[in-house]
Amino acid sequence: MPLILPRFHFHKISTQAEASYPNECCGLLLGQQNQQTKTIMEVWPAENAWEAEANEYWPEQKWLTEAKRYAIKPELMLKAMKSARERNLSIIGIYHSHPDHPAIASEFDRAYAWPEYSYIILSVAKGKTIDILSWSLDDNHQFQLEEIIIKERSF
Repeated sequence: MPLILPRFHFHKISTQAEASYPNECCGLLLGQQNQQTKTIMEVWPAENAWEAEANEYWPEQKWLTEAKRYAIKPELMLKAMKSARERNLSIIGIYHSHPDHPAIASEFDRAYAWPEYSYIILSVAKGKTIDILSWSLDDNHQFQLEEIIIKERSF
């Protein structure tokens, strides 16, 4: 199912990814989904809370830094869910960057992904966005490439 991404949201995400370099950036994608498409209507940038959250949720990986991992605080997820619900929207995805690595989902990304979400990954090389891909889980919990359609105007 294609993911509709308004160009100004792409620029917002890309700017955040470049500003966060050499660390990973992250955020939430709010929008609507129907039988044919998922449409991003809002982007919620998030602080990369990896170092704050790793001790509690991923103690076996706490030695990794925000240059290799990201985490979104549960409080922000809850706030976004409530805000979206009030406006007939949903969280339809999460985005993050891969500094100096391809925009390909890692095993960690797959292991912690939720089936209903799209996962946009931006590859940022030397501080510049060079690629953007979106992934979604199939019925076997494996990532499949998802088409991104960048639109010139919002919906």
